[in-house]
Amino acid sequence: MIEGMTLAARQAGYSLSIYSTTPDDDPVESVQRQLQARSTDGLIITRLVSGDPRVKLLLDQRMPFVAFGRTDLDTAYPYVDVDNEQIAYEATRRLMDKGCRRIALQLLVPEDQGSAMRLSGYARAMAEAGIPIDQSLIGHGMFTMESSAAWFDRLLACSDPPTGLACANELGLLGALHALGKRGLAPGSDVHIVTRDSTRLARFLPAKIEVHSVDMAAVGRKLIEVLESRIINPLGPVETILLRGEFDPGE
Repeated sequence: MIEGMTLAARQAGYSLSIYSTTPDDDPVESVQRQLQARSTDGLIITRLVSGDPRVKLLLDQRMPFVAFGRTDLDTAYPYVDVDNEQIAYEATRRLMDKGCRRIALQLLVPEDQGSAMRLSGYARAMAEAGIPIDQSLIGHGMFTMESSAAWFDRLLACSDPPTGLACANELGLLGALHALGKRGLAPGSDVHIVTRDSTRLARFLPAKIEVHSVDMAAVGRKLIEVLESRIINPLGPVETILLRGEFDPGE
């Protein structure tokens, strides 16, 4: 995504600066420092949360910006997002088509709006199939390889383990595969897996895994295009773009 943003910014005559923060940093303070420095023509904000205060702050300050992701504020603001709800819905339906009824779902931290949308898509698919949601099958976390392996291993040790898994990302996938391997279980037969994959990593693994892929370089280019239009015309139409993932059955 950063590569796509960098190339698009350069082509438009801008330079891109990355302002990195940690989970312990206050995201509002980070934006306020950028506003006080007055060293930027526009901002791209990421990792949106429910009622994200950065959106209102930037609108109030009339700073051109675009969000990568959406929040649940009742106000118009520019964003580019991936349709996480539809991706999770399709992943769950495809697992059901394989005969799965015990479907585990990896999510990031509860405050993450992308995860909230994934949960909504999963819940919609389960409701349509008349399958009650078992909260014990829904995992929240950052899903490093280690945490994913530990979480999924605990599920596999249950008396009624999952037969399907919708992974949050590639690291979550690698952890889940590790847990399956430790128990001598095979993806695609003992447990069916669908994963979100933005790096095409899954296609190089010796395992049958279904994938929703997202072209993150294209996402980066689109973010710059929307931001440039806000810089040029701050009072123009508020552009909102929702991108869908592409499904690869992994045959």
